[in-house]
Amino acid sequence: MSADKATVTPSAAKSLIENGYTVNVERSPARIFKDEEFEAAGATLLPEGSWPTVPESHLILGLKELPEEDTPLKHTHIQFAHCYKQQSGWQHVLRRFPRGGGILYDLEFLTDPKGRRVAAFGASAGYCGAALALLTWSHQLLRPSQPLQSVSAYPNESALISTLKSFLSTTLPRASRSPRILIIGALGRCGNGAVRLCQNAGIPDSDIIKWDMPETASGGPFDEIVDADIFVNCVYLGNEPIPPFVTKEQLSKAGKKRNLSVVCDVSCDPTSPNNPVRIYDTWTNFSKPTVPVVFEEGNEGPILSVIAIDHLPSLLPREASEDFCRDLLPSLLLLDRRHEAPVWVGAEKLFREKVGTLDQEEGREGKVNGSS
Repeated sequence: MSADKATVTPSAAKSLIENGYTVNVERSPARIFKDEEFEAAGATLLPEGSWPTVPESHLILGLKELPEEDTPLKHTHIQFAHCYKQQSGWQHVLRRFPRGGGILYDLEFLTDPKGRRVAAFGASAGYCGAALALLTWSHQLLRPSQPLQSVSAYPNESALISTLKSFLSTTLPRASRSPRILIIGALGRCGNGAVRLCQNAGIPDSDIIKWDMPETASGGPFDEIVDADIFVNCVYLGNEPIPPFVTKEQLSKAGKKRNLSVVCDVSCDPTSPNNPVRIYDTWTNFSKPTVPVVFEEGNEGPILSVIAIDHLPSLLPREASEDFCRDLLPSLLLLDRRHEAPVWVGAEKLFREKVGTLDQEEGREGKVNGSS
């Protein structure tokens, strides 16, 4: 079981309070930061799950999606909502805000005037994803007939690296070499995190293959992925489809010549039509970190495990939260001027635009249903 990350750390809560904000924090037994840490910072503790009953003037700052309900949302919410890129069920999620008069500031789309995200868990996600990929690769060598069992959060980065090096000290002699790791999106935040993990774990730079836009500009699928032992996809999914990086047909054709045995899709969104890793169709989690790619009977290639966890930074929840909040805090301090601060004006403008697409999508669906 993993401890939950937090959008605001106790130190950030203290900074907000010192700048004139009132900070209420719901109690939580699962959060990486204890209730007492927030109380010591000056925050007021409220019962868990009490946010729907607070006055409409309160801003609701969270992290992941809200519970799947149909109730209208009357507050202004700051969170990752996962409903702007046509993910499965996006209309249902987004529609709750205009129905209740609420507003969504999606954390994924808070950007500075240059269009760069002000805060992201990308580096932590890449770091943790690469760690799980190496753990899975090692596990395949030690117990080839068993999938990787459940994983839990680590207290800090040092403990994670220590575990990895312990595994690799046993498995590298069996493999007679280091795994070759191909990272696509290596120049971005996420990819930098994946590269740094591999280096910290002792993987030679010659076995860390760093790809970015120049290497993928020709369009996939890419045989270099098949030749690598581990593929870590760190490409940010946009609104436009891109050619697949790897396909099941390509992997099947390679047969026993295929080296690839672990894929970590850090950008995991199997329901998105723009997903370039189209070899799996479901998410995984810390209780079941991998899902096997199922080939037709007779395929002679090695076992291929996919990691598709959408909360990878929870492997290092304290450090991931601290890194994210450090970048987010300057924008949070502008919330009292959110109707003029560019980061919040842009976020609300995007929300209004996305709400405007609801009627268009419903009209399109109606035409399709009416003609069938």
